[in-house]
Amino acid sequence: MAGEEFLKSTSGRNVHVAKRSQAEILRERFERLPEADKSLFQNGSYFLALNGSLCGLISNSLFRRVLHITQARFISSLPMAVLPFISVVVIYDACIRRPLMEGDLNCATCVSVRGGLIGGVIGCLYPALLALPLNAALASRYFTSPMPENENLLRYWTTVSKPVFKKMKFAIILQVAFGMYMSSKHHDIYIKMLQLPESRRDS
Repeated sequence: MAGEEFLKSTSGRNVHVAKRSQAEILRERFERLPEADKSLFQNGSYFLALNGSLCGLISNSLFRRVLHITQARFISSLPMAVLPFISVVVIYDACIRRPLMEGDLNCATCVSVRGGLIGGVIGCLYPALLALPLNAALASRYFTSPMPENENLLRYWTTVSKPVFKKMKFAIILQVAFGMYMSSKHHDIYIKMLQLPESRRDS
């Protein structure tokens, strides 16, 4: 029993060491890439995140118009710009950039699908859903629109949201396409790293 446990723990350590050395090799190869590729790999998610912030501001503006809200313009716009930006950067880094740098994500299709989902769901749909309760609270506070009774609540907010999400369709499609494009570019840079000639440190 003790021998089996020792073999299992040793093999686990070997796998961990192999993964760590693979990540170190990729990091060393990353430093040998052209500056343009390094900059795109490090900062590409920020462009997608900026689009997410823009979608947040657009959806916030649309809900404000539907609910006739004129107060608290800056207070409602700030979280709608900041939260989508941070969410896209963090999730993109966790799901695409970090796995690529660790050598755990080799499938080009998987990378593109992940990028499209992050762009469409986190970069556009999430800000639109976030704008709904925020503006609902403002409308209730400033009495800009008559609030429904509890039994009609779901129907009311569905009716309010329909024109907003209808106008956001193009933005969602654009974000999906941009997310797929950006993630595919990152995968291309990853392939460039793999194709670089070996150095002494690689061996």
